[in-house]
Amino acid sequence: MDVGAEEFEQVLPLLQELVLKADFVALDMEFTGLRSSLSGPQQISLFDLPAQWYLKTRASVQQFTICQIGLSVFSRVSGESNKYVAHSCNFFLFPTTFGILDSEFSFQASSVQFLNQYGFDYNKFLKSGIPYMNEAQEEKVKHSILSGHWKVRSSLDKDQIKTVIDHVTRWLDLAEEGDCMTLSGITGFQAFEVQLVLQQALPNAWTMLKDHVVTVTKVSPQHRWYLENTSCERESSWKEKILLSAKGFSVFFQMLVNAQKPLVGHNMMVDLLHLHQKFFRPLPESYDQFKLNIHHLFPVLIDTKNVTKDVWKELNFPRVSNLSEVYEILNSDLNPTKASGPEIIHARECEKYVETKCPHEAAYDAFLCGSVLLKVAHLILRRGHGCATLKPTFPQYLGVLAPYLNQVNLIRAGVPKVNFSGPDYPSIRPPILILSVKRWPVLSEQQVYREFQNVCKFDVRRLTRSQFLLRTNKFKDARSVLKEYRRHPNFQVSLYHYWKHSPNINCLLQVCGIITTWALVAFVLGRPSA
Repeated sequence: MDVGAEEFEQVLPLLQELVLKADFVALDMEFTGLRSSLSGPQQISLFDLPAQWYLKTRASVQQFTICQIGLSVFSRVSGESNKYVAHSCNFFLFPTTFGILDSEFSFQASSVQFLNQYGFDYNKFLKSGIPYMNEAQEEKVKHSILSGHWKVRSSLDKDQIKTVIDHVTRWLDLAEEGDCMTLSGITGFQAFEVQLVLQQALPNAWTMLKDHVVTVTKVSPQHRWYLENTSCERESSWKEKILLSAKGFSVFFQMLVNAQKPLVGHNMMVDLLHLHQKFFRPLPESYDQFKLNIHHLFPVLIDTKNVTKDVWKELNFPRVSNLSEVYEILNSDLNPTKASGPEIIHARECEKYVETKCPHEAAYDAFLCGSVLLKVAHLILRRGHGCATLKPTFPQYLGVLAPYLNQVNLIRAGVPKVNFSGPDYPSIRPPILILSVKRWPVLSEQQVYREFQNVCKFDVRRLTRSQFLLRTNKFKDARSVLKEYRRHPNFQVSLYHYWKHSPNINCLLQVCGIITTWALVAFVLGRPSA
């Protein structure tokens, strides 16, 4: 089910009901771009500690925006044994442009090409996107509206509202008191914006929004005063409605936070940064503060990438490169618990995915993610209990997933995952290697990378003029390069030891050596002769 700005307010009560009754919510997102085209030390790499990775990714999240959020809400079917129904929705989003808010964001050509390849509808994103704002933006808009200092800033809105005011003013000149007119073509929270402008500009007009249509009534100043001060029509009441409508998807985000349901994703770290930046607060500079905030918002996180990595190693499943392939294997005869696993059905209004595969459509990927969670949890449970008649509940599934809760996969960093419920675990990556270049002109990091790319892929970082650090996430690649280049005439590779190879330590030792030598010389020269 696709939801844009026009449908959002109508489906919001249903969404709230579904989330409150859910066992868990799976999430996926599509963006206007993934990573800024940064070079050198600003690129993420396997040398990055989580805090460094966070700061680099934070810059990209602030630059790009969300164009689609997919949610799949999973609930156990009442009276059925291990059967779940999934309600899947695509939400097209577009940043709020209202009063003082006018966001800037970038497009990345490769991301646009990628989504086009899979049929993404950019018209729905640009024309029908649901507005949203974070708490800091909400405070600015709220102060502006309630204090009466609100202004139309967008040139497009100014032109549209000027046309509306001219049209209504000409009508008022001919209308009798009590006559009404309707304004067509004004939708979403802009309908509230038009009301606010008209009531500020025209003292003999009163506006109402009913069934998504703005109605203008010609009134006397006395009647206008009466309407402004009645309990249901007072100015502060509809100003609050304007703010609520401008918040858009952020209203549902707060419902999701309040429900405190387990949130499930696949490689979801960047998704969490966007959730914080777009709907909660601007991302803090502190990595630890970010972790605390996310854990407060979503106390139970499950990253299926993190879970399936361990299961794939244990069962020696075929290698996979994406979520769709993970889902296909768990649905195949390779899964020893396929026959006894949970049954998952689509809700009646969300049957698009029953027969149609839609990879990289956010709601479809969210559905795959939730399905993978249930199937892999069942697989782990069965392997632990081995009971053929066991009819597990979702709390039992959560129990066997306990080692993976709040552990989110980290792509290209010095550690493989982030722990949102405590300190991060130490690195289990292969050791750092050091390359010493002999009898060769000065090389760049890119030249070193090209030298090794036929053997394996390393992240490269210069240490000194003739030394480079190499890091990979595969132990077999590290062993292979150590063996092949240990006695190479030009490139000698060995294990990196900080106390042995660090330029700072070497410099300190040299300084200490010089001081010690001078001290000995002074001692010898200053000693009286016999």
